[in-house]
Amino acid sequence: MLRRRCTARGALLIVDAVYAGLGRTGELWPGAEYADILVVGKALGHGLPISATLFIREELTREGIALLTSSAVRTPTTVVMPHGGERAMVTYEPGITTRAADVAAFDPRAVIVGLNQLDLVPDGVPAYATCGDDDARAFASRPPGDLDRARALFVNRREARQLTGHASAGDAAAKLAECVPIAVVTCGAEGAVAAVDGELLSAPAFATEVVDTTGAGDLLCTAFVWAELAGADPQAALSWAVLYGSLSVSVPTGAGGAVTRDRLIEEASKRGLPPLEAKERTA
Repeated sequence: MLRRRCTARGALLIVDAVYAGLGRTGELWPGAEYADILVVGKALGHGLPISATLFIREELTREGIALLTSSAVRTPTTVVMPHGGERAMVTYEPGITTRAADVAAFDPRAVIVGLNQLDLVPDGVPAYATCGDDDARAFASRPPGDLDRARALFVNRREARQLTGHASAGDAAAKLAECVPIAVVTCGAEGAVAAVDGELLSAPAFATEVVDTTGAGDLLCTAFVWAELAGADPQAALSWAVLYGSLSVSVPTGAGGAVTRDRLIEEASKRGLPPLEAKERTA
């Protein structure tokens, strides 16, 4: 009845599952099937509270985000914790896998995957690979054999060193570029370097007040892909990507969402970045 009334009045139904969620009442998320927004929470050791707000499918659809899900008893959960002026991320992964058919169903123009997921990318679709600590350790000094399926690989300086043994970001990028057309090594506040066709490109970071570094590397990769789809060459795409990565740390991305595309375009214009064609900005 409450769901019907909210729908009739155009109101969001918010279900507070802080005390009832996570299986406390026998169901993993009681009321989730009726909710537009589900609020959950859990106390960790020493009483440290962790909370989250889960937006359900309809809200994602309103934002233009396509979502494909399957039911599962357990789902991946990531906790972001402050540590030494930075943040540590701990993820519980129950082994749920994505199928190639699931990815193909979106008819994507490009796909960003983990270093060990290149087999999920449909034939003919550009693949952009990212890396994490686990992948860097697993593929240390021996990149995966199918890395040549990727158009570009994105790693941070620590991951690059684990993968190649080179302490220099430029040397590591050059080594990785032996396996992939574009190898990008992000260097935090120093920006990023990329090895492309035997040439080393660089883009300095833009000075900004650091609020939250969560997801900065992923957003940098996303902006690079977006710029390439809009027709940018690798140097221009790297500059756009580093700008977006720099802007991303200036807002509480982990809680409030990333910097918008409109602000990215505005800031790029202020800083003299090569413009993208207006007709391509929806890429």
